[in-house]
Amino acid sequence: MARRLLLMKADGSVLVHSDGGSYKPLNWMSPPCWLQERDAESSKLWVVSNKAGEELRITVEEIEHDSSHELGVDPGLVKDGVEAHLQALLAEHIETLGAGYTLVRREYMTAIGPVDILCRDAGGSTVAVEIKRRGEIDGVEQLTRYLELLNRDPLLAPVAGVFAAQQIKPQARTLATDRGIRCLTLDYNALRGTESDEFRLF
Repeated sequence: MARRLLLMKADGSVLVHSDGGSYKPLNWMSPPCWLQERDAESSKLWVVSNKAGEELRITVEEIEHDSSHELGVDPGLVKDGVEAHLQALLAEHIETLGAGYTLVRREYMTAIGPVDILCRDAGGSTVAVEIKRRGEIDGVEQLTRYLELLNRDPLLAPVAGVFAAQQIKPQARTLATDRGIRCLTLDYNALRGTESDEFRLF
């Protein structure tokens, strides 16, 4: 016996949670399933069964809290800070890349896909920017392929690269630096004009 959180959802699923294990339940029964309550000696037995004849048996010795809540129609989730948002904000605040930078265009098309941002630095040289939420080696490889193509165009060459992300893994940073690509860590809240909720020393 142990304290457990039992969830019975409107879709018919039943989940058994403990305080550990994060979001993953200890046990569960997916819908469609049916719950029957049976009296046992000094306890209650909940039997959850499904179409396949499988059973999840839960012995309830004591109920410490029992409540029911209608959650209503699910509006769905909208992610904040996805790559498209970062791209739009960085294009709007292009001088985040450096003083004198100007935007050429977003989603600059190449034969192998669009470069997130194409811009020019203060000296007028072309710069290609690849944006990720989490900067990993795959993103550096992707930008490398774009740079190889763009540098074949005499109207654009020489084209420098900037790998911009909210977080950049050390391996990705090492590879980018080795290939002459500048890394830039983006602060989404600063770009959006809101205060970061992270703890600060000052």
